Amino acid sequence: MKRFYGGLLVASMFMFLTVYRYVDLKTPVEKPYITASVITPNTTTLPLEWLWITLPDFMNEARNTQEAISGDDITTVSGLFAEQNVSQEPLLTWNRLESLVDNAQSLVNGVDAIKEAGIVWESLLSAVEAKKLSDANENQTRKGNEELCPQFLSKMNATEADGSSLKLKIPCGLTQGSSVTVIGIPDGLLGSFRIDLTGQPLPGEPDPPIIVHYNVRLLGDKSTEDPVIVQNSWTASRDWGAEERCPNLDPDLNKKVDDLDQCDKVVGREVNRTSSSTSFLQSNTSKEEASKRERYFPFKQGFLSVATLRVGTEGMQMTVDGKHITSFAFRDTLEPWLVSEVRISGDLKLISILASGLPTSEESDHVVDLEALKAPPLSPLRPLDLVIGVFSTANNFKRRMAVRRTWMQYDDVRSGRAAVRFFVGLHKSPIVNQELWNEARTYGDVQLMPFVDYYSLISWKTLAICIFGTEVDSAKFIMKTDDDAFVRVDEVLLSLSMINNTRGLIYGLINSDSQPIRNPESKWYISYQEWPEEKYPPWAHGPGYIVSRDIAESVAKLFKEGNLKMFKLEDVAMGIWIADLEKRGLVEPHYENDGRIISDGCKDGYVVAHYQSPAEMTCLWRKYQETKRSLCCRDW
Repeated sequence: MKRFYGGLLVASMFMFLTVYRYVDLKTPVEKPYITASVITPNTTTLPLEWLWITLPDFMNEARNTQEAISGDDITTVSGLFAEQNVSQEPLLTWNRLESLVDNAQSLVNGVDAIKEAGIVWESLLSAVEAKKLSDANENQTRKGNEELCPQFLSKMNATEADGSSLKLKIPCGLTQGSSVTVIGIPDGLLGSFRIDLTGQPLPGEPDPPIIVHYNVRLLGDKSTEDPVIVQNSWTASRDWGAEERCPNLDPDLNKKVDDLDQCDKVVGREVNRTSSSTSFLQSNTSKEEASKRERYFPFKQGFLSVATLRVGTEGMQMTVDGKHITSFAFRDTLEPWLVSEVRISGDLKLISILASGLPTSEESDHVVDLEALKAPPLSPLRPLDLVIGVFSTANNFKRRMAVRRTWMQYDDVRSGRAAVRFFVGLHKSPIVNQELWNEARTYGDVQLMPFVDYYSLISWKTLAICIFGTEVDSAKFIMKTDDDAFVRVDEVLLSLSMINNTRGLIYGLINSDSQPIRNPESKWYISYQEWPEEKYPPWAHGPGYIVSRDIAESVAKLFKEGNLKMFKLEDVAMGIWIADLEKRGLVEPHYENDGRIISDGCKDGYVVAHYQSPAEMTCLWRKYQETKRSLCCRDW
């Protein structure tokens, strides 16, 4: 929570400076990633208001149906696996996944992810070739800072003179901790406005998906005459989802996101308010001081507001003037890294907009400990005890650097007893892909995937880890973890030696009694078509689990034979695969539960601690170096 309130302090300071500039300077500041244009909602596909409808399962399933890759797309996709004159180190599992193309439709977004990968891969190859030519001409300077992923974007006096709305381009997406702050004054006839975080359109779709739609209606709507905030998401294939209102029509449905209310309980309640405010729209600037009873609402027509959308672990948090107001859980296939633009429209006199905490990479020339961070090369003469595959998305540069500087520095990793590799899908942004390629070449620990990253496709990464640990190299055990998890590599290896079982082993935090989530709006929604049974087979939680080599080999073998059932929840998928292997008589599973694998944070004595920020990772590593114990960082 200290980090959260620290962010509010920064936003408050920025508000003061912004208001000062607005009143005294009134000088616009231009930024290369900001463009102003009139946003005219397409009333047939992007209406400002919509019906509150939750579709039945069979309709959602029909919308998720994808056609196999065919026709003109085959040419684009075939380029993914053509022989290229580039470094092969980041591509050791790439061609081994080629048969994903034949069954891409088995997972939501699978076909789109491979089609998009074909396009961005061609762009990346062109950029790599251009870099070679520039190096040959002894011109190794970047083409200006515009090619870097910016950490911060802002614009003052953001509303254009003609009253047009604004688009703020986010070239490298958002990550956990990123925020977008909008400073403005609701005005006009209605005083209603909307903030949309949009992605890039899928191939063949005219309109981009809306990852988060934040609609402020000061005069209410068809459901109420009172002010209301409506949150939602939109895609061309699914249309609008179920809207989330604040205040909620049914307060009992007020769920939690990142342990914060979907709608703060004070919104819409009657409160005694003593106002001492100045309306920016009134010619008379004298202060009104009166005590009156009214319903609390964070926005008020004619009054300055500072609204911040911040990316959390489970969703987006909105604060207004430093107070938490709403939360919005990420929905299936709509993730923060997809955000490419912020769109603001409606009756809002927009004073300023800024995006901060954006993902950016470290230039290798400025990394003082570069050699110590490079992965030790694999050697056939040095068999591995453990391969650790780390899930990461392309723009999570800071998380990967935190892992390199902390638990990848264990002696077991540096000596080559254990190998750590990041498994990363391509990004829709050419800038991100170029930064990722440079990172992979620099550190030698990134394995690129031949598809654009979507949460629904993470099982493909699990498969890639199994292939890497058994075909690219030969390890006794294969571990899967995340880039926000701190792993006690020494304790993992010690536990494996004490278990003393190298066949049929699945070691982790075992869940033997879980059910599919049937809520279509959940990120973890599973339809009856995807899994018809009421319970899952035993599985180990995703932040850190280990399987023995024979299981990983059998999984890879079933994939090659076309007999591996794809399932979008990767940790559950591994449990399903192991249950299938047992039915086939290929393995006799042995489940080893370890409660020290903490899936929801950190507890002293951990073997794996999940949901750790880069700063927390550094703190955990420092505590380990000082005490040689698994101690959490209480101050964070």
